[in-house]
Amino acid sequence: MTSSTDAGPADQPETAAPARERRVRPDRPRAEAAAAPRARTGKPVKRRAEGQWALGYREPLNPNEQSKKDDNPLNVRARIENIYSKTGFDGIDKGDLRGRFRWWGLYTQREQGYDGTYTGDENIDLLEAKYFMMRVRCDGGALNAAQLRTIGEISTEFGRDTADLSDRENVQYHWIEVENVPEIWRRLEQVGLHTTEACGDCPRVILGSPLAGESLDEIVDPTPAIEEIVRRYIGKKEYSNLPRKFKTAISGQQDVVHEINDVAFVGVEHPEHGPGLDLWVGGGLSTNPMLAQRVGAWVPLDEVPEVWEAVVAVFRDYGYRRLRTKARLKFLIKDWGIEKFRQVLEDEYLKRKLIDGPAPAQPDKPIDHVGVQKLRNGLNAVGFSPIAGRVSGTILTKVAAAAERIGSDRIRFTPYQKLIVLDVADDKVEELIAELEPLGLQARPSMWRKNLLACSGIEFCKLSFVETRKRSQVLAPELEQRLADINAQLDVPITININGCPNSCGRSQIADIGFKGQLVDDGEGNQVEGYQVHLGGSLGLDSGFGRKLRQHKVTSVELGDYIERVVRNFVKNRDAGERFAQWAVRADEADLR
Repeated sequence: MTSSTDAGPADQPETAAPARERRVRPDRPRAEAAAAPRARTGKPVKRRAEGQWALGYREPLNPNEQSKKDDNPLNVRARIENIYSKTGFDGIDKGDLRGRFRWWGLYTQREQGYDGTYTGDENIDLLEAKYFMMRVRCDGGALNAAQLRTIGEISTEFGRDTADLSDRENVQYHWIEVENVPEIWRRLEQVGLHTTEACGDCPRVILGSPLAGESLDEIVDPTPAIEEIVRRYIGKKEYSNLPRKFKTAISGQQDVVHEINDVAFVGVEHPEHGPGLDLWVGGGLSTNPMLAQRVGAWVPLDEVPEVWEAVVAVFRDYGYRRLRTKARLKFLIKDWGIEKFRQVLEDEYLKRKLIDGPAPAQPDKPIDHVGVQKLRNGLNAVGFSPIAGRVSGTILTKVAAAAERIGSDRIRFTPYQKLIVLDVADDKVEELIAELEPLGLQARPSMWRKNLLACSGIEFCKLSFVETRKRSQVLAPELEQRLADINAQLDVPITININGCPNSCGRSQIADIGFKGQLVDDGEGNQVEGYQVHLGGSLGLDSGFGRKLRQHKVTSVELGDYIERVVRNFVKNRDAGERFAQWAVRADEADLR
């Protein structure tokens, strides 16, 4: 199979002029007929270079690529520590500020007071506040009490008590000033945490199971592989200049949204070789969503770091670097096909064949670990649900103290913006639940509190058009009241994901009810906050991106009304045992509006 981007002048042209119809007169000699002029064809079309390093295209084709060539982004740390933390915000070079800072987990946040009508690159100078979002990298979502306490203390001292749990198992601060960044780094690194490559065109945080090593349902504990990848490769310049961001998920069970990651390893039992991991590549959302594809390879645990490195190297060398909108691994997989990808991976990078393996069985609902469940060590995991990941430094500091009091030193974040305390003795479960509930952390939440996910939104994000996480804090209690009379009839989860823009940090395309933020007409000619609606998206058993209703949008103030209306129609018209994603595909359009 040949990739379209590998095609050269000698390959078949994209189009050719149709052959002219011609007839040979009966009295005309055969040789003369054979010598008749041939139909003209179009000139071969020379493919546009996509900036793939492996094909010899090393010269940058856009400003982002030029910036990375000019100076490896990891080098900016020295300038932050030695120059910018002393000169302050106004002394920061724009190339560093809007580019290289990301490799150390730093984005400028949105200036307050500018609504969605200002969102866009043309207003970047207005929208860019002199404060930063800082992302703390938590690979596998794994923390001990000292680390969580440090995160909380940094928040209260340097971030105006902001701390949000992201759907990538990270913590995100806001209101960070560049003058304080070196001290924050010092405190994080003192307890084994860092912000290295938490953002940027590099390998970002690795999603892992919150219950890795202790779950009764996992096939294999991949913690050693995650730790080895971080040790070997994160912060190394060989892999710090990728075409775009690169997302990884590794778990012994399907609790890490593996279908929407660039590379994922999922636990599976091989009939001959035993427990190992199934390899997936090419997932991602945003404006061109694609689900990851199975490579068809079974990877033993001790080979996961090597295979991970090879996948990253293929992306680095063959990934498209001309247009950033086409630079994710998913576009290369789409053009090559999974067979060619596996061939290149094996022949050029691993120098060996991978073992064929079976597919893992698909779960019928998200595995979020909220609630109480037994662990292999005989103790319990207690999963808590803040609304859309909104917590604070004060809350996290209190969680660390509560965990220590009941004898736990393991806290985990999840890909669903939840928090879990491990190693809770039977006689301490209710004590812990009671202590954390006043903090807004519920272990037995309503469906609406449990299954609501949102991105940062216009409160802090320069790309957003609408409010999301703040809106969620009101929406969850509102739905609890609106739907109180039918909540008991809902025997399947209904997920609601709210996104502030088309980039899908809030995963709007894979929710039962997904909202993509945009400005909409309120019917009176005014542009107001609103959302395009996606229905029936899902991962697992009903994997797909849902159904968009033509020209169907709702305003922000209509959000509660709309959700109530659709959920009531679902309860009324569903078949017994039918999941929302199944119903949404077949439902009458009137029931979805």
